Amino acid sequence: MPVSAEAPGFAVYVHWPFCRQKCPYCDFNSHVREAIDEARWARALVSEIDRTQLALGDRVVTSVFLGGGTPSLMAPSTVAAVLRAIDNRWDLAEDVEITLEANPTSVEAGRFADLRAAGVNRVSLGVQALNDADLKALGRGHDVAEALAAVALAQQHFPRSSFDLIYAREGQTVSGWRAELGEALKRARGHLSLYQLTIEPGTAFHQKQQRGQLHTPDEDTQAELWDATQELTEAAGLPAYEVSNHAAPGEESRHNLTYWRYGEYAGIGPGAHGRVLLEGVRLATAGIRAPEAWLAAVETRGSGSEAPDALDPSIQAGEMLMMGLRTAEGVSRRAFREVTGCSLEDVIEPKRLRALEGDGYVALDAMSLRVTPAGRRVLNAVLRQLLP
Repeated sequence: MPVSAEAPGFAVYVHWPFCRQKCPYCDFNSHVREAIDEARWARALVSEIDRTQLALGDRVVTSVFLGGGTPSLMAPSTVAAVLRAIDNRWDLAEDVEITLEANPTSVEAGRFADLRAAGVNRVSLGVQALNDADLKALGRGHDVAEALAAVALAQQHFPRSSFDLIYAREGQTVSGWRAELGEALKRARGHLSLYQLTIEPGTAFHQKQQRGQLHTPDEDTQAELWDATQELTEAAGLPAYEVSNHAAPGEESRHNLTYWRYGEYAGIGPGAHGRVLLEGVRLATAGIRAPEAWLAAVETRGSGSEAPDALDPSIQAGEMLMMGLRTAEGVSRRAFREVTGCSLEDVIEPKRLRALEGDGYVALDAMSLRVTPAGRRVLNAVLRQLLP
């Protein structure tokens, strides 16, 4: 059966936690280290893949995602060892999607041919801006020319590719963003990820904002930036299939769709989360977050994972709504009942649902519940009303 809302597939996420430098907006589990024993890390990742497969049993892997951190800093031989272990332990779907996140520096772009040979067939580039001053402010290690060269090289080496941009940056105007996004759309091949900058606690940007040294666009400007993003991507044939992701039909990230459709995914590596079914019970899994602690646990006790948590139906219902309503396709009634054992109306308070329908923020029909384009503009507020 093809990957769909009813059969969302089985994905494997592999986390490489290291970066050359920590970006000031980033709250991911990423770390800077002077030296990394890559052979040791490769052995540990392969060991965790082996252990996970023994626990879960046979699956058909529909996607693999190497994220981070900056996995393009891995030697292609390490990537090959990880992918070989997944292939050895599980069956790979004929059209398996294997994505690697990369920074568009010339050093990392120089590895694209070898990464393709290792088995990667999709790359996601963290371009983040097409403005040199803003790239510097975002703490990026590349300039615009280097990024555009990497985009072109990725399109040469990989069958599928995407790149990311961040908008609502300090000092950004709507006209400036329209011009920048227009340039990006000229170079995109099927997929773009466009994230509105959020200031996360614990980041350097948050500290700067607290000191009054960082001023992002006000709410009205943010709304205009959002509207411009939807308008331009729609016109270019890359409509939003998820709040921050835009693609031509058929070019959607299959891996991320597995998350949003509440499919199974195994998390491998420090801090990597998973949602897996074992003997009919859905488990939440997580790797030990600190890289060195994870590595030591794999080597000394044979597992880098925390104890899994069994998710009761109410938690699964909340997670499925929170993830699925980010997408244009919404939450399938059939899939929701199969996962939770109840209907959407059993979970969502009817008065709130009717009010949101009346205001034009959600649409409910015989097949699914969806957030409308107007609702996605204020998604967090809509979710607060809908989530149990």
